[in-house]
Amino acid sequence: MIRIFKNLKRQDVYMVLACLAMVVLQVWLDLTMPDYTQKLTSALSAGSLDMAEVLTNGGYMMLCALGSMAASIVGAFFAARVAADFARNVREKLFKKVNDFSMSEINQFSTPSLITRTTNDVVQMQNLIAIGLQVFIKAPIMAVWAIAKISGSSVEWTEAVVVCVVIMLVMILLLIGLVYPKYKQIQELTDGLNDTTRENLTGVRVVRAFNAENYQAAKFDKVNDKMMRNQLFTSRTMGFMMPIMTMCMSGLTLAIYWIGAYLINQEPVMGRAAKLGEMMAFSQYALQVVMAFMMLVAIFMILPRTMVSAKRINAVLDTEPEILYPESGKQSTDTKGKIQFEHVCFSYGDEAEGKVLTDLNFTIEPGETFAIIGATGSGKTSLIQLLPRFYDVSEGRILLDGKDVRDYGEKELESKISIAPQRAVLFKGDIKSNVTYGSDVVSEEDARLLKSIEIANADFVASQEKGVLAEVAQGGTNFSGGQKQRLSIARAVYKDADVYIFDDTFSALDYKTDMLVRKSIKENMAGKTVLIVAQRIGTIKNADHILVLHDGKIAGLGKHEELLQTCEIYKEIALSQLSEEELSA
Repeated sequence: MIRIFKNLKRQDVYMVLACLAMVVLQVWLDLTMPDYTQKLTSALSAGSLDMAEVLTNGGYMMLCALGSMAASIVGAFFAARVAADFARNVREKLFKKVNDFSMSEINQFSTPSLITRTTNDVVQMQNLIAIGLQVFIKAPIMAVWAIAKISGSSVEWTEAVVVCVVIMLVMILLLIGLVYPKYKQIQELTDGLNDTTRENLTGVRVVRAFNAENYQAAKFDKVNDKMMRNQLFTSRTMGFMMPIMTMCMSGLTLAIYWIGAYLINQEPVMGRAAKLGEMMAFSQYALQVVMAFMMLVAIFMILPRTMVSAKRINAVLDTEPEILYPESGKQSTDTKGKIQFEHVCFSYGDEAEGKVLTDLNFTIEPGETFAIIGATGSGKTSLIQLLPRFYDVSEGRILLDGKDVRDYGEKELESKISIAPQRAVLFKGDIKSNVTYGSDVVSEEDARLLKSIEIANADFVASQEKGVLAEVAQGGTNFSGGQKQRLSIARAVYKDADVYIFDDTFSALDYKTDMLVRKSIKENMAGKTVLIVAQRIGTIKNADHILVLHDGKIAGLGKHEELLQTCEIYKEIALSQLSEEELSA
């Protein structure tokens, strides 16, 4: 857990020291007040108390109280600032770290878990720092200082304080040992709640269409009830702390007065007034010790959960991405858009059974339209994801313009490839910001923006009241599947790249729109290498070359007419969609 505090910056450390100084000042003032109480009590018992002494000692006590309050306010200010800065720094590091993850690392943690670690877990750490800098530092300082001041008093009184402290420490450690495993489960169940809620919200149309509200509610209740039981256990267990503290405080007060009555009775008459004043001061010091431990209770109630959160945050920050990019490498050739797969094999991790892709060998020449087709699960999308290094090949290599993709710098590789993914993803904003995503500020009359929308045949944009400034909801839920795909295509086309990948992005388009978009891409992107993954024969039959995949292996490679004659799998796919007359035509 201590490692995570390395995320504090230098100015935060200075504020921590300032907070520490305020805490020390506050403790000194709090422990100085009993001295004046002792003077007043002794004078009162001796019968020598006058108004001047009352005003003097009372005035000093008031100054101590006001000074303690001021120090507490200033310390709280510094603590809140340090906690907020720490949370911001950790969230920023987590966000950047996750952005560097390949799909393997993201799948390892899961999306809901990464969201929880970036939000809920960071908040737990922030709360600990905000409270801890005021309480966790103050409590031990006050306890040690108070014990040091009372250690010179009666041995009997000191023994009573020590017994009380030991009882409190044992109970605190015992309760923490009981609740720590439960807090770990609570954070994991928070991931489950996020997962279930996210699944229900994103699939709300399907849920309602199949009248499955009760089914989804049952899934949510299962996780929610388990979390409730864990939280009830931790709350009830930690709830024992305050009664124990109160019992210790009351018992210690009773012990001090009981012992004090005995000690005063043993003193000569002339020394009883001083002993009474000493007892009053001692009781206040002893209560300060108990109060210090009561303040620690507030920390110990959140510490176990925070320790779990710190461990989960460190797990993300300590994970090194599998896919690393060199800072610089050898220059690629002057060729733009040539792709070579050389004995490429791929599998999803060590636990995967068998290879998803096996010994792929083919070349895509610059400016070609290259199509990939195959049955569901044949490895089409896996193949496409290897080129931009969403995953790395298990064996073999992929060359882009004569250079292994693993030798490219990250920005260099990203600049050469543009992708319209299988699942159209839109971001909250407007149409313009989605099409020009990742680019500098662009005006709504930008010619390239309008041309990209035209190429994607996204004519519905013109019918929007605000045109390209029309609002896009998160996930593009205010657009149909076909409209989202066309905006995704427009985004890919807008980027100036050497290679364009369309991963089954025409599936939600009607045949006419499909044909118009492909025709527009061919006319306006001459000289660019285009990879199309599709299920429809009509979408790919005019491609320069078609790769047929079957169980991760090449079943055929050639033009449409050739494959109809030489590849049985391609012919089966074609005949399942078109008649022989249509294929001949």
